[in-house]
Parts: sequence; structure tokens; C-alpha cells
Amino acid sequence: MFALLSVASSTFDKPEPSISDSIDSAQERSLGTAILDGLKGVRQDYTKGSIWRAIIVLSVPMVIEMSMQSVFEVVDIFFVGKLGADAVAAVGLTASLIILIFAVGLGFAMAASAMVARRIGENDLEGAARATGQVVLACLATSVPIGLLAILFASDLLVLMGAGQSVIDIGSGYTAILIGGNITIILLFTFNAVFRGAGDPGLAMKALVLANTINIILDPILIFGLGPIPAMGVEGAAIATTIGRTIGVIYQIQMLRSGKSRLVIRARHFLYDSALMARLVNIAWPGVVQYLVGTASWMAIMRMIAVFGSASMAGYTIAIRIILFVLLPSWGVSNAAAAMVGQSLGARDPDRAETAVKLCTLVDIIFLTFVGILFWIFAAPLLGIFASDPDVISVGVSAIRFMSVTFPLWAVGMVTVQSFNGAGDTRTPTWINLFAYWLIQLPLAWLLAWPLGYGEKGIFAAMAIAQAVLGILAYILFKRGKWRTISV
Repeated sequence: MFALLSVASSTFDKPEPSISDSIDSAQERSLGTAILDGLKGVRQDYTKGSIWRAIIVLSVPMVIEMSMQSVFEVVDIFFVGKLGADAVAAVGLTASLIILIFAVGLGFAMAASAMVARRIGENDLEGAARATGQVVLACLATSVPIGLLAILFASDLLVLMGAGQSVIDIGSGYTAILIGGNITIILLFTFNAVFRGAGDPGLAMKALVLANTINIILDPILIFGLGPIPAMGVEGAAIATTIGRTIGVIYQIQMLRSGKSRLVIRARHFLYDSALMARLVNIAWPGVVQYLVGTASWMAIMRMIAVFGSASMAGYTIAIRIILFVLLPSWGVSNAAAAMVGQSLGARDPDRAETAVKLCTLVDIIFLTFVGILFWIFAAPLLGIFASDPDVISVGVSAIRFMSVTFPLWAVGMVTVQSFNGAGDTRTPTWINLFAYWLIQLPLAWLLAWPLGYGEKGIFAAMAIAQAVLGILAYILFKRGKWRTISV
């Protein structure tokens, strides 16, 4: 992966564009062109003009980008599902561990997005580029030791997650490859956050479309074999995903060094800056903890479900993949709100930031309410696409239906939490997650599943209730307005 960064240190003699140079005349066009402009990656100044238009131009590529994030797992589970319940369980347990990697990547990404967006709002491209260089150094320092430990202790990690011997035998290679190559996950998250913060969401979208295209092509070839290429089973899925992400990262670096992004990253931006790194870490570490609190809770949930056997784990795994496939586009709208908040605060216009958050919340509520209704009606056919075992389908249907009931409040929580992060206030969402997941979700899941005897359904009900609590609490704290005064 260090070789990837060497690409970024070449050809740094291109002139850096100013923000005024990068604003396209499309700023003045009608709202009807906004969706097309979003897909084309047209640039504009998001601190001025129509807020609705800014949200659409930002959200369209972000929705596609976040959908692409989930496609990796959905594609893997689609092909691996043909290998049996143990293979699906191995992928599900590894995904629970990968969530920890996501926590690290998203923590760095939040810091990068907040700092870059704020500098862009202040018309300080050099400051945005220096922040990007420092976050890349921090990503490398974190991901390399994680990868080495995963390669050495893959089987032990699956044992820790409650896997049986058959799952360990089939899945340890998958775990070692996927987590061993975690640098691709972290850099993909971070560079895309930089693009979003800079107002270039189209480049983030293209990076993930490219990475997923490679993964979709390679997955069936490496899993089942083709011609001289042997069937690699579950390990083939991990190799395909890692190759796809690597190519996506290479594309991101090329965009950052070529001048096609609003930011141009030069060699000097990778020189260690202790003061800037300290500011970055001050934003990033609560962000990492924020996601670790949530993801550790999800891991504990998976550990609880593992008690009920491979069919339950497989059903839950498939259900969560389906739910995330739909929720991640909503994260795209949430990320648009975060970018608007960061840039508006940089331009000293917090009222514009709050209006953008309200509009994004409305969009997400309408969308997820509609999706929740569809999920309730069509849960069984959806599960049937990925599994044929009636026990697996039954568990998955219960998971989808319980959680879809509170989707409107999930929307509120997603947008407001991301807006805190966009403002650089990563501490408030950390406390919100701690309360909702550790003081509500886990104790309630245990109580409903065992003492009250509701089993897996009790766990799913607890998850839905916790998400509702999170949304309500996040909304209350956002209305208090402390985020308006955060310095980044």
C-alpha cells in the first residue's frame, strides 16, 4: 500500500486551482438540472445560492457512493450464499470484525471531511491539502499493525466471535485477507471524505463505482473458478474485494494529484506537521470511539445471535446486508448535510447549515418511511433472493420487519449525527451512541432474548428501540445549537 502513496508524490508541479476558478456556471442554472449536474460532478459554491440545489448536487453522487459501499458486502453474500450456511456465517462474523476497521476509517474520514470542508468554506485550499496529507499519515500508522495482527490471528478472531470449527475452517482465510488488507478500506473511506468535504462528491462516487465493478467481475471467477483459475471459495471473495478497493484507492490518488479534484495534493503536504496532526487527532479520536461504541455493540449483538446457531447467524447477516443496502443511500443524504454544515460554518453562516440539515432530514424521513413499508410487505421474497433455507429466511424476515418499524427515526438520527460530525463536534455523537447502544440496546436485547424468552426476535426488537432512542436524543441535542460554536 505504501506503493500507492508513491504515486501521489509524483507530478506535483500543476498549479493549484482557486475556489473561484472551480465554480461552474451551473450555479445559476435551474433546479431541474441539479440531478444531472450531481451525476456529472459539476462544481459549485455550496455556501451560496439555493440550498435545495446544493443538497441535490451533493446528495446524488453521495447516494450512489454510499450505495456502492454496501454493494461489496451484498455481492459477496450473494455468491458466497451458494456455498452454504457455514460460508455465509463466516462472512457475517468477519463483517462484524470489519466494522471495527470501518470505525477507524470513518473516524479519520470524519476528521478529514470536517477540516477540509471548513477550510474550503474559508477559501483556504492550501490548508485543506495539508489536512489531507496529515490524515493519510495517520491512516498508514494505524492500518499497518492492524493488518499484521489480523493475518497472524485470523482463526482466533473467529473463535472470539463464537464461530464453530466448521466456520473457522472455511472462513479463516477470508478473515485474514480482508482484514489484512484493511489499508484499502481506510484509505477509500478517507479519500472519499476529502472529496466530499471539498465539494467533489462525483469523484468519490466514481472511485466506488470503479472498485465495485472490479469486485463484481472478479467475485464469481475467484470463488467458483474459471478456466485455469482455480475455485478459491470464500477466500476468492476476499481477494476480489481487496483488489477492487485497491484499484479504487489508486484512482483516488490519481485524481488528487492530477488537478481533477478541487484539491491538488503535493509532496510537501505529506510532511509531518505536529500542530496540525494534534488538531486532526483531537477530532478523529472521538470519531473513532463514536463508531467503536456502535460497532462493538453490533459485535455483541452478533455474539448473542451466534448462540442460536448458523441458521440464525445467516438469516441475521443477510437481513442486515439488505437493510444496509437501503440505509447507506440515506447516509449519502446525511453526508451531504455534513458537507453543507462544514462549508457553511467556514463561511460563517450557521443558519444556512441548520436549514440544510432540516431539509436533508425531511428527505430521509420520507424515503425511509416508504422503504420501511416495502420491507414489511416484501421481507420474505427479499430474503429468498439470498437464501433457500426456510429457517434462515424466517430469522431474516423477523429482523427486517422489527427494524423497519423505526426507520423514520433512524433517518432523524443519521442526519443529525452526521451534522454534528460535519461541524467537527465528534464528541456529542459519541455520548449519544454510548447511551443508545450500551445503556439501552444491549441490556434490553439480553432481557428480551433470555429472561423473557423471546429469543432472536427480542434482540431485533431491542435494536429497533435503541435506534429510535438515538434519533430522538440526537434531534434534541442538535436543536440546542452547541455545534454552531465548534472550532476546527
